[in-house]
Amino acid sequence: MFTIAVRVKPGASRTRVGGRFDGPHGPALVVAVHARAVDGRATEAARRALADACGVRPAAVSLRTGAASRDKLFRVDRPPAGLPELVSRLRDGSPP
Repeated sequence: MFTIAVRVKPGASRTRVGGRFDGPHGPALVVAVHARAVDGRATEAARRALADACGVRPAAVSLRTGAASRDKLFRVDRPPAGLPELVSRLRDGSPP
């Protein structure tokens, strides 16, 4: 299991995973999604975008905390080798 702090930016023109936000859970990975923050749509879009960026199935990524917040913690079950390094590169702006 691996936990990722995420800052969700709903209403973006396109979905994008990358960038850093210093939030309440520490340095967070920025996930911009096209979906609006209505009825959990932005959270679901962020979960799917995060799964895609991490190279895992969407079912392997679940929300731990932050359902009604832009600052969230997601859990990745059975993370692939190298996931912590990939998340660090995405967060710090280096190419994957």
